[in-house]
Amino acid sequence: MKITLIAVGKTKEKYLQDGVEEYVKRLTRFATFDIVVVPEGKTTDSTVGKQKEGEAILVKIEKNDYVVLLDERGKQFTSEKFAGYIDTKAALGTKTLVFVIGGAFGFTDKVYERANEKIALSEMTFSHQMIRLFFTEQLYRAYTIIKGHPYHNEG
Repeated sequence: MKITLIAVGKTKEKYLQDGVEEYVKRLTRFATFDIVVVPEGKTTDSTVGKQKEGEAILVKIEKNDYVVLLDERGKQFTSEKFAGYIDTKAALGTKTLVFVIGGAFGFTDKVYERANEKIALSEMTFSHQMIRLFFTEQLYRAYTIIKGHPYHNEG
């Protein structure tokens, strides 16, 4: 199963870039993983910005992709249950699992309509820049749980 993360805008902070790169490097041992960055809808009009970002996201999604929005109103998982979620998607024959991080404006209705489901990393709100690091770490953690690697400590 291929996993793609679509994210709006570049990661600007070096410490976040370094963290994401580290977990992407670690993930390559377990999965085919890609990050696709789409441009921010730079404008003072949030409606126009969200529209531009939504269009850029939808262009990157293929017809048969299984799309999961990282959205604060989505379903929450423990790390173990997220690992089970990833493992189940692979067992069901999902070819491409696409996770999407929106920009500061959120998602358009069309992006919500295209999504198969939504998950939340927390009830708290984080910058879309930080979510990349949190998500890549949790995806790496999920694979270490699936493979029985000692990275994740239960307790």
